[in-house]
Amino acid sequence: MLRMPPDEPPGDRRSVPDVSYFDAASAAPLHPVARQALVAALDEGWADPARLYREGRRARLLLDASRETAAEAVGCRPDELVFTPSGTGAVHTGVSGAMAGRRRTGRHVVVSAVEHSSVLHAAGAYEATEVGVDRTGRVDAAAFAAALRPDTALACLQSANHEVGTVQPVGETARLCREAGVPLLVDAAQSLAWGPVEDGWSLLAASAHKWGGPPGVGLLAVRKGVRFAPQGPADERESGRSPGFGNLPAVVAAAASLRAVREEAAAERARLSELVERIRSRVPGLVPDVEVVGHPTLRLPHLVTFSCLYVDGEVLLGGLDRAGFSVSSGSSCTSSTLTPSHVLRAMGVLSEGNVRVSLPPGTPAEDVERFLDVLPGVVRSVRDQLGAPAGEARTTPGPVVPEVQDASGPPALTVDALGRRCPIPVIELAKVIGDVPVGAVIAVLSDDEAARLDIPAWCQMRDQEYVGERAAARGTAYLVRRRT
Repeated sequence: MLRMPPDEPPGDRRSVPDVSYFDAASAAPLHPVARQALVAALDEGWADPARLYREGRRARLLLDASRETAAEAVGCRPDELVFTPSGTGAVHTGVSGAMAGRRRTGRHVVVSAVEHSSVLHAAGAYEATEVGVDRTGRVDAAAFAAALRPDTALACLQSANHEVGTVQPVGETARLCREAGVPLLVDAAQSLAWGPVEDGWSLLAASAHKWGGPPGVGLLAVRKGVRFAPQGPADERESGRSPGFGNLPAVVAAAASLRAVREEAAAERARLSELVERIRSRVPGLVPDVEVVGHPTLRLPHLVTFSCLYVDGEVLLGGLDRAGFSVSSGSSCTSSTLTPSHVLRAMGVLSEGNVRVSLPPGTPAEDVERFLDVLPGVVRSVRDQLGAPAGEARTTPGPVVPEVQDASGPPALTVDALGRRCPIPVIELAKVIGDVPVGAVIAVLSDDEAARLDIPAWCQMRDQEYVGERAAARGTAYLVRRRT
């Protein structure tokens, strides 16, 4: 568990003695073994490993040993693995190299809709088909295989999702891809610390800072027999797949820390799983109107994600930060693009007030208990600031419409939320739902992209009927029929 002294401007965290870092899915704290290996390698591994003199040979021994260590953890041969300057670089190199190697097959690539943005950006240079997921964020292997075509040159599927922790059916999908003659690239960045990926994959990418290694080191494994043509600058280093003089001390630290976290994985998996389950089970009882997202059992052991209705994600994260908790979010309110996370959008779940808690190894149980103590008050404060309805939405009994209102006609009530960001459109809807008869239709006018996701999610949580959307003179009209 990482504890840091306050380093914010005066007044931000004066009353918080400790800070609990709960964002290991973004970057895990540097493992002690990584720190030790890095310092030692700075003295022994500074020379060019391609040179034949003493210092070069010593550096080469360190590089070869690191490659063997990483390959053992990945489950591949050492000569199938290369180190890259980042996990993103490994993904882009893997996609471009595989597509170039199979250019005679075609330019079509299949990806899941919840892949990391680096995979989606890399695949976007080609003709890409995105395969949807269920509400837990899991891909159906058969549906994924059905998207393969005769001109499909590559398929990409993550081992586990970076935002909600859902584990994907890599083994089954790899078998189906192999039967179709299509190589499968697996982004294993989130799962590699916990164990090897199910067998059958053709290419694998990962990033050291996800498992407690130093930033600036990625790895790419390409199985023998996979057609691959590197597209970067020509260089004899790293089989031509990662040109330039690499950061050998960081590589040594990355490999050493990967081995260390694997040795600790069994014990930490059991301990962190219990803490995460504590959060999953208790948050809905502590905080009204919360949706825990992701698969309930097929998930990473250290990660839990939930969304809070009627909450601005940016304000919520700021409140938790001041309370001493560093967490992440997929909410559009915390995004520079002001659009919901593509993962949450693909799952069709509530995006507003989204919180991702990912516990680093060593997190003490008392820190999780303190988080559970603090969270309800922070959420309540944010809702009060926004004027959100308290508890259940107001549904004062009213007359029942004799026949259900035709949604193609004019709505019984229109809520103008144009120019207002999430979660205001949903808050305004909740305030007036009880003002119309059962069976009547309310239109919510919004130009916030998050409303397309959050209004249907609110309807599901509130047992109201989401009718659909239609174009308006400005923005979009989202239609909701009162059912209760």
